[in-house]
Amino acid sequence: MTQQITMTINGQAAITSDTMDVINPATAESFAQAPRASEADLNAAVDAAKAAYPAWKVLSHTQRAELMVKAGDAILANADELTELFTAEQGRPLKIAKDEILGAGMWFKGMARFELPVEVVEETKYRTVEVHREPLGVVCAIVPWNFPVLLASWKMSHALLAGNTMVVKPSPYTPLATLRIGEILRDILPPGVLNIISGGDELGPLMTTHPGFAKISFTGSTATGKRIMASAAQDLKRITLELGGNDACIVMPDVDVDEVAQQVFMGAFFNTAQVCIATKRLYIHDSIYDAMRDKLHGLAKTLKVGNGADSDNLFGPLQNKPQYERVKALMAEARERGLTLLEGGAVPDKGYFLPLTLVDNPADSERVVVEEAFGPILPLLRYSDLDEVIARANDSEYGLAGAVWSKDIEKAVEVAKRLETGTVWINQNLQTTPNTPIGGHKHSGIGVENGRDGLMEFTQPKSIFIPKPKSAV
Repeated sequence: MTQQITMTINGQAAITSDTMDVINPATAESFAQAPRASEADLNAAVDAAKAAYPAWKVLSHTQRAELMVKAGDAILANADELTELFTAEQGRPLKIAKDEILGAGMWFKGMARFELPVEVVEETKYRTVEVHREPLGVVCAIVPWNFPVLLASWKMSHALLAGNTMVVKPSPYTPLATLRIGEILRDILPPGVLNIISGGDELGPLMTTHPGFAKISFTGSTATGKRIMASAAQDLKRITLELGGNDACIVMPDVDVDEVAQQVFMGAFFNTAQVCIATKRLYIHDSIYDAMRDKLHGLAKTLKVGNGADSDNLFGPLQNKPQYERVKALMAEARERGLTLLEGGAVPDKGYFLPLTLVDNPADSERVVVEEAFGPILPLLRYSDLDEVIARANDSEYGLAGAVWSKDIEKAVEVAKRLETGTVWINQNLQTTPNTPIGGHKHSGIGVENGRDGLMEFTQPKSIFIPKPKSAV
């Protein structure tokens, strides 16, 4: 089945002359071929989206919302097939991979509840002033490999509901499940409304510089986001950039270590720590530091890491070889610098596996603290003063998300308000909903996704001044 998955252009299967290997990260071996789009394929996809735009734009919001619900239902109906495909290419264990597929289907259905009402900003005896929200045109969406299906659904559900048409490019490391969704939705969406193409690293720059796009929605590294921003400037494309993070979690001294340790652990290591909004710096109050460190290390040693196809495993491999080598080198450098690394249990020799690893109280200046590892290595950092730890948490070029753990909710809220991030969780982690905007401060991005604010990112305002009849004055 994986050999036959095709790109979707103008509502039809698009066969390419070239293909690329898709690697199962649990085995480090190719298990399928994916289409490799050419520049001509990209042009065809943009042309199809342009041709479909006028008719899609004039559909009522209710009509588009109904199609979003049908799209979500279709994804849910194919969840088992998509989950197996997802685990094979992404690596995440089956028992938690399915949540992403189900989440993607529910995102389409959840976003369909949002409306873009006409806002009356002035009503006098002389005139009415209305602000309408209109779609932008053809949208380019570039999706990363860590949450390839869910993040694609965020972009697709927003852009399409707002009346745009689009071309989506999944990561070359994880193209198959998204391409398969394109196949599933061919019978639901009008031809050309949603085009999904796959390709190597050369395809992204062709998309971001393409004059046919009105907007780029990108999730990925800050370095790539900066290059996209420069490309977009050439013809003033709109952009939404959800970029890197070095998210801080502050554990207050009043917590019950035994009660919260596993939740704190999962907030850092879920998806083998390949989560933009995961905890990447864990600040623990000095009075409970040793107890929390030992509890977290115990979890690292007992929770199973292995092939995602094995239902016993909770954590899978790093998703791709470059990321595996990068995190492996970061761990090696930390050891060479004399830092104390507390490793978890054994991991398979084959595949892109690394042990779940804690770093015991490194200096704030160490690379493992300053940089976003995006892999299973977590620095544990002591603190004793609340003002000091908030300053340390904020001392980063990133500001995507953060967390606070405390029995004193009121105090935790005050801490949350002082953190320079787009999202803060209190006594929880990694929670997102279709209703809640998510976006970064500082170098963590521009714009937001999700919620009404995220929907508005795919529109532009039009103010209409309507005079009233003189007889009414």
